[in-house]
Amino acid sequence: MSPNPILKVLSTFQRHRVQALLIGGQACIVYGAVEFSRDSDFAVLTTAANMRRLRSALAELAAEPIYFPPLSAHALRRGHACHFRCQADDVRGIRVDLLAWLRGCDDFATLWQRRTEVTVPDGTIVPVIGLRDLVRSKTTQRDKDWYMLSRLVENDIRLHLDRPEPEQPRWWLLSSRNPASLIDLARRFPEAAEEASAQRPLVRLAVAGDAEPLARALAEEEAAERELDRAYWQPLREELERMRLTRSRRGTSPRD
Repeated sequence: MSPNPILKVLSTFQRHRVQALLIGGQACIVYGAVEFSRDSDFAVLTTAANMRRLRSALAELAAEPIYFPPLSAHALRRGHACHFRCQADDVRGIRVDLLAWLRGCDDFATLWQRRTEVTVPDGTIVPVIGLRDLVRSKTTQRDKDWYMLSRLVENDIRLHLDRPEPEQPRWWLLSSRNPASLIDLARRFPEAAEEASAQRPLVRLAVAGDAEPLARALAEEEAAERELDRAYWQPLREELERMRLTRSRRGTSPRD
């Protein structure tokens, strides 16, 4: 993870007992797919008690709302993201983005059960979204997310290829974006490839060793996921615009 300012955000959340999972770029760093970022992204529990603790932590960080909508459990549960910029001296400029839902992923309670916990230099224990959930969360419209998704999976393959856990080869075959890796995995783990092909038909091309058709199938798969992400966010963007217009008519600020 990036040094001191981000650690300050994390320790503040922990001190206020905010139930939140580190996601996004800082989570990628935990899993060895380095992404340099001054942002800290969190999936948060939206119970009334946790929202009170969250607001207390944000107040200590002097976190000011940016963009739209204002922070509320309702907005988060609807699928919107709430954004803040910290103004306290030791975290000035750090952005905090909050979500309750990640498209394509399970609910917060399930993500929490599958979390990884890491201890940072000051002793803070940080709950981090599980690797497989992090990879799934990266199937967005953004080019950089697909790059990081590939890095995360390939790094896991590199670290564990010689001694994988029983379910790892199947997950690699379901998640890898690299034709050469998929072909090699299908050769090494034929039973896992047979199982994975039922869920991801393009794995059959990896079994056959057909690199060019496999690359085309991967591109088509990515395009379909990007379209799903666009379709997911479109009604939320439209809802935000209606909210802005309503507030404008009432003469209130988006920060109210």
